[in-house]
Amino acid sequence: MGDEPQTTDDIRGAARGSAPVPLSVLDLATVGSGLTATQALRASVELAKLAEARGFHRMWVAEHHSMPGVASSSPAVILAHLAAYTRTLRLGSGGVMLPNHAPLVIAEQFGTLEALAPGRIDLGLGRAPGTDGATAAALRRTDRPDGADDFPRQLDELTRFLDDDFPDGHRYARIHAIPGPVQGSVPGGVQSASRPSVWLLGSSGFSARLAGALGLPFSFAHHFSAANTVPALELYRESFRPSAVLDRPYAAIGVSALAADDPAEARRQVLTGALGMLRLRTGRPGLIPSPEEAEAYEFSSLEREFIDSWLVNVVHGGAEEVRDGLDSLVKRTGADELIITANAHTPAARLRSYALIADAYGLPGGDGS
Repeated sequence: MGDEPQTTDDIRGAARGSAPVPLSVLDLATVGSGLTATQALRASVELAKLAEARGFHRMWVAEHHSMPGVASSSPAVILAHLAAYTRTLRLGSGGVMLPNHAPLVIAEQFGTLEALAPGRIDLGLGRAPGTDGATAAALRRTDRPDGADDFPRQLDELTRFLDDDFPDGHRYARIHAIPGPVQGSVPGGVQSASRPSVWLLGSSGFSARLAGALGLPFSFAHHFSAANTVPALELYRESFRPSAVLDRPYAAIGVSALAADDPAEARRQVLTGALGMLRLRTGRPGLIPSPEEAEAYEFSSLEREFIDSWLVNVVHGGAEEVRDGLDSLVKRTGADELIITANAHTPAARLRSYALIADAYGLPGGDGS
């Protein structure tokens, strides 16, 4: 399974059940208070199994650093583990932060993932470091202050390593990312049928415009930059030029959504993620607090304002309420795919949310299938 060459259908996916667009998963492997990273990563495996069984199109993990409540600092390692537990689910990074790494290292990591799970790997790339400046410096790729602004050159270098097509005379012309295409050109070699699908990720207009100009799929971080979603998607579509990858634009958006059997419980759970984000934004990162801790927290007026503004963009409630909220978001943005992330304290709450959303849309694998 998965030995066929990549097609645009692998990127676009297909809407299942009554969903208006393909539904996918973004997992941050969040660590709640009283829980461990081991438990969080085991939950990621269970989520991948659920996503595959219920007809979600892809599952992405994101690169974050120096954040106690997020265990996904090494996307390639996690993706290799998830690949061993799945057969058809697309897996990828949402995203790898390109300024943090040498392009050759990323090409090798994702070439290895492609060899492990042929035809199933997405390489989503971000322009920001995914952390604070001091941590970015510790990652050894930000000795130049223009690391993020150098993104187009880094992207070109990475793409050339993936395709093994540096021109003659280039200083990297004799350097090859392995596993990779060069293995098909040496004596006795057989060319791999596919390579990772490259996406650009963003929360502003820069990557939207670049993705459009290059004819690449684009994913926008609506879950933490909702005010910029519609302008960025419009810019992407206006900038789009057909390429060998896509003949027309394809835009996904990341969206925070949590469904629960009891709408009040959904509110309790998303409040934990909101408090965790408040602490992160105010320089106090920690584990994801419990619902009890979040309910007992005494918010200042400014903190309450932040919490309210954060929660207004989190779709939460009962399954039908969440389905209606997601449908409305698709209509408002014209998104081609929803990549859903669930903010909650416990793995059980996150898993239940995805199952309820799948049920609400009549995705395969439910009790009635």
